[in-house]
Amino acid sequence: MKAKYKPHVLGIDDGPFQKGSSATTPVVGVMMEGAALIEAVAVTEFPIDGANVTDFIGEWIERLRFAPALQAVIFGGVTIAGLGVLDIERLAERLQTPVVVVNRKDRTNHRLHNAFEAAGLSERLAIVERMPPVFRVADGLYAVAAGIDASGAIRLIRATLAKSDLPQPLRVAHLIARAIVTGESRGRP
Repeated sequence: MKAKYKPHVLGIDDGPFQKGSSATTPVVGVMMEGAALIEAVAVTEFPIDGANVTDFIGEWIERLRFAPALQAVIFGGVTIAGLGVLDIERLAERLQTPVVVVNRKDRTNHRLHNAFEAAGLSERLAIVERMPPVFRVADGLYAVAAGIDASGAIRLIRATLAKSDLPQPLRVAHLIARAIVTGESRGRP
């Protein structure tokens, strides 16, 4: 009997914040084996619209005791804490681990571009523009990946799906980050 593929995946999400009144927001990482077993939870915080989020996240992950077991890192968008932009190719290279960003919408919309320009952070657009190409995982689920090809990323994502149409490590990280800020978790990330 063939064993089911259950990769050790770290899902990372940030907590909600109020623009202009929050200085930082929590960032939560949940490592799971496949979609059913939570193996570790880690929490840090990052400044709203902060710079160098890729280096910050890379250093944080490297310090985690479970980092050697990671087979991938999944994010729910290319930004952390507002407009801190992840350079997923640089992060994947640094960690020597695939990095995948999943989203319910194709990220090619221009809302993100407008937000950077309005915040005076248009230099960060260069990171967004050099991202690998978006691919469709399923109806209503898109991804971008570094350190892994599209078919490998789709297999990885599917191995972490359970209750939601988003990977379970990311879903649980979202629930915890929201609970830290608001006192309770709720619904759809």
